[in-house]
Amino acid sequence: MQMMQSQYRAMHRLQLSPGKTELLWCTTSRRQNRLPTATLTVGSTTVSLLSPVSSICDLGIYVDSDLVMRTHVCQTVSRCFAALRQLRSIRHLVSGPVFQWLVTALVLIRLDYGNGTLVGLPTHLIRRLQSVQNAAARRSDHITHALICLHWLPVPERIVFKVTMQTYRTLPLST
Repeated sequence: MQMMQSQYRAMHRLQLSPGKTELLWCTTSRRQNRLPTATLTVGSTTVSLLSPVSSICDLGIYVDSDLVMRTHVCQTVSRCFAALRQLRSIRHLVSGPVFQWLVTALVLIRLDYGNGTLVGLPTHLIRRLQSVQNAAARRSDHITHALICLHWLPVPERIVFKVTMQTYRTLPLST
């Protein structure tokens, strides 16, 4: 009897919620006409294949149907610039090191979050992310000097560095 109850609970723990379930087809725009148009049944839930979404968000990372990460970059840039606007209103109230710490904590963290998924990003999207970092570091006309003084890697190097570090951490230690 207990065995049947535990099996029943296990079967009904994870269920799809039709109101929260989204369908994302990952395909090129040229292949959109070849997608199925029926319904998909998972357990007792039916998902319509006629209304796929163009992007989904999972753990704060937006994935587009064409896997270009355009939505993720737009959302990241928007949130970072909003944080920078809020920080600029208190810039004169705090010291330089405190302001730099706030920029790091509120802007660069957002810029770095999930950037391991941005490997191979098109140049125009990298430039948008770089514009956030440049705005965060802006002290003078020479942004390269400001980035060097702050010890901040440019965005393309930040992405490569993060992927390199994650790869290095997965390697077995030699004895």
